[in-house]
Amino acid sequence: MARVSQEHLDARRRQILDGATRCFTRNGFHATSMQDVLKEADLSAGAVYRYFRSKDELIVAIAEETFALIRGAFAAAAEQSPPPGPDLLIAEVLGTILEVGAGEPGADPRDFPRLMLQVWTETLRNEELADLLRRGFEEISGVWVGLVEAYREAGMLPADVPARYIARTLIAAAQGYVTQQALFGGVDRGMLRDGLRGLMSMGGEAPARD
Repeated sequence: MARVSQEHLDARRRQILDGATRCFTRNGFHATSMQDVLKEADLSAGAVYRYFRSKDELIVAIAEETFALIRGAFAAAAEQSPPPGPDLLIAEVLGTILEVGAGEPGADPRDFPRLMLQVWTETLRNEELADLLRRGFEEISGVWVGLVEAYREAGMLPADVPARYIARTLIAAAQGYVTQQALFGGVDRGMLRDGLRGLMSMGGEAPARD
């Protein structure tokens, strides 16, 4: 019997994940059955179950890829020397996220953001996914804390606010725009870049609170 190459195994696994992703994006995790995935991937049950024993395993695998993409986008952008300002950096990462799958035939630019939104929601009931999300968030937060310190050394940010506060706020901005794209569409990297730039240019002291 001819030995199956690793390249063939990887391609088959990719075929299954792509089919499952299309199903989940179209119908959601819970309205999609394994039979739907088999049909979409055009594979037999035996071929699919060789790689994934359940729908939950498929969801976890897709979530891992999603988190890895986001972490990689942040890390790649942050490795630039000197690092671009927060407005440019987050816009670059958001652009990477929004462009995933955009070139596929019939793709909707909201498809990947919708999938991300489903993954985030699924972490509320799936502890394995929740652990993945927590680890990913901690890694991205660490990258941003380092960047905030670099911005401070360059005189771009004041030192009176903890770095982790600024990091969480910047991550929240990116997450918020992904959510807006999933729900309403019409988002592009220029909106986030220019919006952040406008906020960053306000300057001055905050008004006293009652």
